[in-house]
Amino acid sequence: MRYLKLVLLALLLAAPMVLPAFYVTLLNYIGLYALVALGLVLMTGVGGITSFGQAAFVGLGAYTTAYLSTAFGLSPWINLVIGLGLTALVALFLGLITLRLSGHYLPLGTIAWGISLYFLFGNLGFLGGHTGLTGVPVLEVLGLRLEKGEEFYYLVWLVLLGAMLATQNLLDSREGRAIRALKGGSLMAEAMGVNTTRSKTVIFLIAALLACLSGWLYAHLQRFVNPTPFSLGIGIEYLFMAVVGGAAHVWGALVGAGLITVLKQWLQDLLPKIFGQSGNFEVIVFGVMMILVLQRAREGLWPILLKLLPAAAHPHAVPAGEPLPKREAPAPGTVLLEVKNARKEFGGLVANNNMSLSVKAGEVLALIGPNGAGKSTMFNVISGVLPLTSGEVRFLGERVDGLPSRQIARRGMGRTFQHVRLLPTMTVLENVALGAHLRGHKGVLAAALRLDREEEARLLAEAARQLERVGLGQHLFDEAGSLALGQQRILEIARALCSDPCLLLLDEPAAGLRYLEKQALA
Repeated sequence: MRYLKLVLLALLLAAPMVLPAFYVTLLNYIGLYALVALGLVLMTGVGGITSFGQAAFVGLGAYTTAYLSTAFGLSPWINLVIGLGLTALVALFLGLITLRLSGHYLPLGTIAWGISLYFLFGNLGFLGGHTGLTGVPVLEVLGLRLEKGEEFYYLVWLVLLGAMLATQNLLDSREGRAIRALKGGSLMAEAMGVNTTRSKTVIFLIAALLACLSGWLYAHLQRFVNPTPFSLGIGIEYLFMAVVGGAAHVWGALVGAGLITVLKQWLQDLLPKIFGQSGNFEVIVFGVMMILVLQRAREGLWPILLKLLPAAAHPHAVPAGEPLPKREAPAPGTVLLEVKNARKEFGGLVANNNMSLSVKAGEVLALIGPNGAGKSTMFNVISGVLPLTSGEVRFLGERVDGLPSRQIARRGMGRTFQHVRLLPTMTVLENVALGAHLRGHKGVLAAALRLDREEEARLLAEAARQLERVGLGQHLFDEAGSLALGQQRILEIARALCSDPCLLLLDEPAAGLRYLEKQALA
């Protein structure tokens, strides 16, 4: 794989020297489109947030630099900073509104603001209306004027490859695990201490900023801006690129953008000759293609291409790192948990009827009852997954009912779930490392720039130690979904232990286990 990337890099460097100007221009557009598709890979493929409105953010970047350059004569580089700032503000506002939606309402919300911004561009007089703005200045880099496509080419691809590297670094980090956990549902991630609202907002902002950057480059490449390239139809096309290439893979953005751009150009030349008249016949072909991809290759083309390449050996080394700091353990006999008259109602159904209990440090307490008695509901109200109807829960002397589960986890409460909640395509090691999320502090920027490696090594080493502790040390690099049910339950315990809790809630940990697995669990 490494050699393939080196060959690809060599070809990209040589392309402007050997290819005609038309194909260099085509490669420029592939790079610009891939930059937007990369944001959709992060947001849709990895984070599970479907957006049809990314073309509007491309328009924000393009119109900001076009207007400021032509009306005020500002430098394109100053315009880039202003454009990124404006896009961040707009994206933050739209994200706070849109990301509260779920199901089919979320993509419908992105359609709504995508259409709104498109018509805003076309109806503002100072932006030239539907005619647009001309006279966008030539971009200068280190005194070099990038007037021709061949000269602009290297900037486009340098920005794209840098963005791809930063995105890959981000996903391979503590913050990246939190983002990848979004697709598995917020309940488990929040119980591990992940602020899922923040993670969704972060990837929404990153995707918007990548689109803005693409728009800025587009404006100075074209030196002309009008609303047409920023319509809802183009937004759907960007999403199509991400899905076809491989929505969960960084390199899928490049594959999808390249395939769709080349295919669109080819079909626009070929189909009018076949049908004897001009028209957008390629849209029909793309529609059929999308259906086939969703039926036959839901993961996109990039995973299929990987299978065709010679399998490379991936030696896995057991992570080594200094032990993480541990929280101060409460003295034996200290009251950890106190529940008073806890009542939980679901409409007319009373699941917990004025339950009271207490747990002391060093004590093992079992909650016993038949199926449907409300045991898991009790665990959920204690850990903040569900709100109490009445009563109170105190943890380490502090009242915690009403707090979100991530804040209760931060105070030292770890838990497993009645029904296993894992991320099946992530490795066993990464699943357990998610439990140590609150024990790390490096943020998104540090992860993207790979400044978090020391902390990341410590987190993974802690996860490896907990897996050895529970007897899963030989499965560190296996996919979690490949484990047997009993092993998955033990993995959940290792994940909870990785958070260094002072109170551990095990919700039916032996359910579904065979006799020998129950002995191993004990």
